[in-house]
Amino acid sequence: MAFEIVYVDDHSRDDSLGVLQALKAQVPELRVLHHVSQSGQSTAVRNGVKAARGSWIATLDGDGQNDPADIPKLLAARDAAGPEVKLFAGWRVDRQDSGSKRWASRWANRIRARMLRDDTPDTGCGIKLFERDVFLDLPYFDHMHRYLPALVQRAGWKTVSVPVNHRHRTAGVSKYNNLNRALVGIRDLRGVALLITRSRRTAVEER
Repeated sequence: MAFEIVYVDDHSRDDSLGVLQALKAQVPELRVLHHVSQSGQSTAVRNGVKAARGSWIATLDGDGQNDPADIPKLLAARDAAGPEVKLFAGWRVDRQDSGSKRWASRWANRIRARMLRDDTPDTGCGIKLFERDVFLDLPYFDHMHRYLPALVQRAGWKTVSVPVNHRHRTAGVSKYNNLNRALVGIRDLRGVALLITRSRRTAVEER
């Protein structure tokens, strides 16, 4: 099998699980994971990556805003990059969110970039491509998916941002408004900054 599709249903309250199970008969590459309790996006991403069998993982949000047609663009960027680049992060250059959300994200990105110096214009984009083993070696915590470039760089690897499409939301409802997203983000940002300052890396030789 050249690829597989691992869909994580985070204990949805609609008919997502039934629709996915019905699709399995038509799409043999589809695998469906179901959380027995709602656990959030970071846990869903991690469980999907753990279940995946490929060495490289492309992630997409389930709200329809990410365009699957951008995955070949990420793969082309990987093929053109050196082996030290382990994360290719989508960069929404033409966002289709509300004006208030774009404004809040712009300021959040500036604060994050100043604190973490991760040289990434958009860490909130759901479409990403990364090496499975590198991801699973990262420290896990809730909301970690928002800080993957900084965490991958902390581990000693490089990251690249790739311009991608962005579409209007077609499914689901955001669990956060600008205020509670900011409050959670401040706490997480301080934690990631602490992780970076406390990290130590060295080459290892077996003798």
